[in-house]
Amino acid sequence: MIPTRVSGRLLAAAHLAWPILLLLACGACTQSPQHHTTPSLGEPSIQSDRTVVTIEGGKIEGTVSRKVLFFKGVPFAAPPIGNRRWRAPQPVTPWAGVRKTTTFGHDCMQAIETNAAVTAASSPSEDCLVLNVWRPADIKPGERLPVLVWIHGGAYVSGGTSTPLYDGSVFARQGLIVVSANYRLGRFGFFAHPALIAAHEGPVGNFAYMDQIAALRWVQRNIAAFAGDSTQVTLAGESAGGDAVMHLLTSPQTKGLFHRAIVMSGHGRAHVLGGFKLSGGTPQDPSADQIGVTFAKSMGITDTGPYALSALRDLPAEKICGDINISWLMKPTPAPLTYAKGAIVDGSIVMTSPEEALRRKEAVTVPLMIGTTSQDLPMAFPPSKTDPLSYFGQNTKRARAIYHANGLLRPNDIYSAVGIDMTMHEPARFVATQMTQAGMPVWLYRFGYVADSLRSKIRGAVHASELPFVFGTLMARYGEAVTERDRMTERSMNAYFANFAKYGDPNGADLPAWPRFAPERSDLMVFTMDNGPVVIPDPLKGRLDLIEQTTKAWQQEPATR
Repeated sequence: MIPTRVSGRLLAAAHLAWPILLLLACGACTQSPQHHTTPSLGEPSIQSDRTVVTIEGGKIEGTVSRKVLFFKGVPFAAPPIGNRRWRAPQPVTPWAGVRKTTTFGHDCMQAIETNAAVTAASSPSEDCLVLNVWRPADIKPGERLPVLVWIHGGAYVSGGTSTPLYDGSVFARQGLIVVSANYRLGRFGFFAHPALIAAHEGPVGNFAYMDQIAALRWVQRNIAAFAGDSTQVTLAGESAGGDAVMHLLTSPQTKGLFHRAIVMSGHGRAHVLGGFKLSGGTPQDPSADQIGVTFAKSMGITDTGPYALSALRDLPAEKICGDINISWLMKPTPAPLTYAKGAIVDGSIVMTSPEEALRRKEAVTVPLMIGTTSQDLPMAFPPSKTDPLSYFGQNTKRARAIYHANGLLRPNDIYSAVGIDMTMHEPARFVATQMTQAGMPVWLYRFGYVADSLRSKIRGAVHASELPFVFGTLMARYGEAVTERDRMTERSMNAYFANFAKYGDPNGADLPAWPRFAPERSDLMVFTMDNGPVVIPDPLKGRLDLIEQTTKAWQQEPATR
């Protein structure tokens, strides 16, 4: 399927619009959901001075603020430096005494994005495999709370857990434990080389996913120390984090590590980022180890034996990081490639594309919440920018009528809209359909709300704009510009997500009813500009039906396209 392949290989297409920068602004039910209540985001009600817990590695001391106990910069693996660079996460070295965990650890190594929408609260470093935990400051004896594990976005090249947008306090005040974990980025997170494979040090390639899996395993072993329930873990992520959730959802390595999943703008069909196989590539279709050789040569390392691995590990982190950031990804893809960009098909963690795994019914069977934003990020595009509707072949006339009926008349607008439909909206519906057919409850949404202070500047909810509404951190994003209408959307969005993480169902007594997704209907929850959350027939159904039909045609007849 050529357009899906484009989505996996040409992520860095020059067509990407400015909303990609918002990536940096940034992934068993025991009580009836009918008894959920909508929380008050600003009125915590519990307090305690018990701030020391014992985990593997030793004792850690947290901090109580506004009746939430939090621990920041908690190591979940040894620093991946020196000979541990490009190895699976290694066990933490125990420490003596009580370790203070009052400030964030380093975010993972990355090229600084000077025009990022939100500045991180931590500097980047290779020594970054840390996580953060928020929980209510006071709990009942023997109580076990559900857990929400967050995977941040950033196109796998930027971001981290230190941004104020991801503060877990609002969720914690509702009886959740929130864990956010760093993972290696860029060439540190996705890398292969013949010398690395030959060293037989363990799995090679998807070090970012190995970190995420290690964090989930840490939760299984340690969350009880924080009064967490290891049998009620929800895995959530947005953008690259959502793409990661899709790959972990369809990986054979994650069984039992999480029990619910939330995918926000995570594609769901192809490897929207990466997709190269580990080895055995060709000059026309290189494998990850060949891409690694190209990078090594750019650093003056031409050997492919043990010397090469030693030399690569001796390179300064800044050399490996290079200039790879989101702005770099917006430029045309360089040739030859020196970075694999994302998921590597390694035959261990990543067996195939999420789409293929879903069709084979190989995904983890868990309740799912999945959605997009109304003006989400296009990564896949129709072949022709000047005549984008020609992508639909014999249905071009029908496509023109549908897109024109939505007020899209200029080729540039249609090109972007088709790209968003291909990248985000239709794949989300596809995943919802596949998981429903596998017997799982699914809730599909589209976030269309725009903060009042931005309504004169943008026409829809851009990529990542839902994040402060989900976390209840509007003040961190918009400050004094926050309005009561913004707050209302924040309260409902946050409550739906909290309910799902606690009960496996987003519904609550004080919220508009949100029915499960049903493939035979076109209904979904829309977070509207002015009318709050409303369940309506999908206004994009005609467009998405055409995308789905055309996708099947491209898959069945790739040689003729």
